[in-house]
Amino acid sequence: MLSAVAFSTLFLTSYLIYHYHVGSVPFKGQGPVAFLYYLILISHVLLAMIIVPLVGLTLFNAAKKRFETHKKWAKITWPLWTYVSFTGIVVYLMLYVFFN
Repeated sequence: MLSAVAFSTLFLTSYLIYHYHVGSVPFKGQGPVAFLYYLILISHVLLAMIIVPLVGLTLFNAAKKRFETHKKWAKITWPLWTYVSFTGIVVYLMLYVFFN
């Protein structure tokens, strides 16, 4: 789990640096696919903002050996983190591969 957090932190840092320099990239798809893209994107962004403090809280409880509290938070954190990771890949593919 610590490796996952380390790689996620590295990814988030590189992502923020990239978008600081490049800015936003417009989605070129239209119609229903654009609606689907923005639906996925909005849920991804909102949950990505929530997942950062949740991961920190979950790790903090594990580090303090509060394992019962850790497990309670992990039951919320893990599926959200998985969703954010998966939708990030979907957003990337839709933006840069399928509709570029």
